[in-house]
Amino acid sequence: MFFYSCKQTATEKLVDHIKISDQTYLAVTEIADSLDVPWDMQYNPVTNSIFFTQIKGEIAELDLATNQVKSLYKVPNVYHQRTLGLLGMAIHPDFRTKPYLYICYTTKEQDSLFSELTRLELKEGKVISSKLLLKIDGGTGHNGSRLSFDSNRILYWATGDIHSLTHAQDSTTLNGKILRINEDGSIPKDNPIKGSYVYAWGFRNMQGMTFTANGNLLTSEHGDAIEDEVNWIRPLHNYGWIQIEGYHDTPEEIAIASKSPRTEPIRSWTPVIAPAALKYYSFTQIPEWTNSLLLGTLKDQSLRILKLNNGQNKIQKEDVFLKDKYGRIRAITVDNKGNIYIATSNRDWKPQTKFPLETDDRILKLSRIDYIPKEFISKEAELTDQKKDAKVLYQSYCASCHKEDGKGTTGSFPSLINSSVVSDDKRFISTMLSGITPSSENEKQVYDLPMPSFSFLTDNEITDIANYIRTKLSNNKLTIDTKVVNDLRNQKY
Repeated sequence: MFFYSCKQTATEKLVDHIKISDQTYLAVTEIADSLDVPWDMQYNPVTNSIFFTQIKGEIAELDLATNQVKSLYKVPNVYHQRTLGLLGMAIHPDFRTKPYLYICYTTKEQDSLFSELTRLELKEGKVISSKLLLKIDGGTGHNGSRLSFDSNRILYWATGDIHSLTHAQDSTTLNGKILRINEDGSIPKDNPIKGSYVYAWGFRNMQGMTFTANGNLLTSEHGDAIEDEVNWIRPLHNYGWIQIEGYHDTPEEIAIASKSPRTEPIRSWTPVIAPAALKYYSFTQIPEWTNSLLLGTLKDQSLRILKLNNGQNKIQKEDVFLKDKYGRIRAITVDNKGNIYIATSNRDWKPQTKFPLETDDRILKLSRIDYIPKEFISKEAELTDQKKDAKVLYQSYCASCHKEDGKGTTGSFPSLINSSVVSDDKRFISTMLSGITPSSENEKQVYDLPMPSFSFLTDNEITDIANYIRTKLSNNKLTIDTKVVNDLRNQKY
């Protein structure tokens, strides 16, 4: 029944089994491989197929009857660099009578970047027309960007703050927002701000969005160095960024929220996990996961199951599966039988250790089986709050960008090996405490991505990380005393 796949097509190849409980086991099968960084995918019950975007600009369709992948459309003028390109997608809920795909993607005009929302019309498996609905500012990162329809056929667009210091808190701009849009691109008359697309604001970089069975809108969002989030979205709510990150748990954040109402997330993670795809699961095929959010993560490389309460606005339990098993999980969808599909994102700009695999990127199917397999994957053991050693601290806060070996990512994140910054005690610690703004010159190369401040860490934690980098990553430098960190934090130098 199972065979190895050929490029961009696959029969079902058995990969693994997963144990959910003593009563429920899943088969993991590979149904498509050798894809070009799938970013979003949506199941279409009308065609019994999965439409998916690939970041460089191609839309493809996976026929679930044959597991054949065919190229559907190459979006013109897509500008791809790192996280920029063809991103989110939504299928019109009335696809049988309105065969529309909605997509958002990055374009570049001279030196300016934009995010465009476009509606594509399909006929007999081909795109026959394209209509630009909305065009907003884009950036070198933090473009969002997910799309989703509610039960009233209104489209929602989760946009990123494009690294701006002001957009997220400015309700008159369209970045760092949830936008609410009619299917033809016009502004709904019942939007909370008359004549504006803006529905809610105060967001950094949302990478997942889904509606629950009762109509609650939930999003996943990347924090900076801390406080990745899941938010319950409501009209006219301000979710805090850039003034507040995550829970209101510092004196400064509490003071801001007391003067101007801000809404806290329903879940937050520190260290960050880079939450991406978010999909509500309502089926009984996997009863333990009914009424849960399926969350794919990038940095943490896991599938997380977030069990919701009856009101579908609180997370009661969290289980972690597949950690570091298949790599970065960017997209998730579910068919009309309750089978789950996950897409890896291992050939993107930020591959992690041991990835990409030879057949990446892949679409994997998780489906219930009626037998007990001899070997299986179980959920991860629950984490404890034990003290983290220097290596764990480095892996938690630094390795995602600078890599486990400290060699960084060319053009994006500088190497820490034999770095003049690392060699200079004061400069090194000051950089960790203050971060780096975009376009700062580092070594001989200009890096246009910011580095967050790690001032939330204790003096001992910063010292441990600094000394791990200096002594364990082939720098062979002298260790730094905690007093240096404390003095720099208090500006004694």
